[in-house]
Amino acid sequence: MDIHPWVWAVTITILLAVIAVDFVIIARRPHEPSMREAATWIGVYVSLAVVFGVGLGFFSTPAQSLDFFTGWIVEYSMSVDNLFVFILILGSFAVPPKHRQRVLLVGIALALLFRGLFIALGAAVVNAFAGVFFIFGAFLLFTAWKLIADSGGDDEEYKENAAVRMVRRLLPTTDKYHEAKLTVRLDGKRVVTPMLMVMVAVGLTDILFALDSIPAIFGITQEPYLVFTANAFALMGLRQLYFLIGGLLTKLVHLNKGLAVILGFIGLKLILHALHETTDWHVPEIGTLTSLFVIIATLAITTVTSLVSSRRTAAVKAAEAAGVAAGPSDGAEDTAPRARPDDDNEPRTRVHG
Repeated sequence: MDIHPWVWAVTITILLAVIAVDFVIIARRPHEPSMREAATWIGVYVSLAVVFGVGLGFFSTPAQSLDFFTGWIVEYSMSVDNLFVFILILGSFAVPPKHRQRVLLVGIALALLFRGLFIALGAAVVNAFAGVFFIFGAFLLFTAWKLIADSGGDDEEYKENAAVRMVRRLLPTTDKYHEAKLTVRLDGKRVVTPMLMVMVAVGLTDILFALDSIPAIFGITQEPYLVFTANAFALMGLRQLYFLIGGLLTKLVHLNKGLAVILGFIGLKLILHALHETTDWHVPEIGTLTSLFVIIATLAITTVTSLVSSRRTAAVKAAEAAGVAAGPSDGAEDTAPRARPDDDNEPRTRVHG
């Protein structure tokens, strides 16, 4: 796929314009978006991604369009998993609800910047050394195993990364928010506010997520333009997705297992591709259409089983709570002493049975 420089320039300019418009809107009216507002914006971004993918089919080839949609779905599904961590970070830093959009937008802008650099580096390595797919594949298989192994762990607490701890050690900080200011002068000294700290935490966390997602999408397509645009469209709707399904994420209890299956599958595909490129063996390769089917089927099964499991867990807890509230069952003998009348002169009747 031969992408002219002007196409790259137009694409990056449009992305920067969207981020700039978003930032201006948020700066003028900081607020926590309603479910309706978040759903509307997600619909806009999803529609833009669909239009872009269909346009690739017309102006390039149907195969490129299929590669984009497959990569976009992979990146979007992994972005949903990232929201778990974002919820923990924003909660840990106690970010005021009206400023959470600003934090997420800055984090997404940083993620786009660094992912662009990672994609350029990854494309250069792939073009120079086909054996790198062995490394990508092994890394994805290891990540899949880690997701399965850690699925029963307790991830309810956010632990600050080294960069955030370093900022706290090197710079004077305050624990109090001063609207959206990143620094503020207190007692004649310039100090860093929690707003800057949480932006650093979100941005760096998303960079770490790129270590999984970039090799995964290179397993779908090695075209840098498709890799970048799939990442961009997946990230652009992430902020609104946070507000739309933040409360539902706790019900997706099997999401990690589903992502582990997807990453393991793509890891296997990368290893097969590496064997095909670097050896004379007749190794079968997994096509993009097959990959798309496996990914969609895995996400659908994961969602259904998660919702069923969450509903059963809620029903069990409700039944247990009702049992505790009801006390002993009707057939059980009540051995508790009965209250006596206040007036000792009143006749007392013992009731049997």
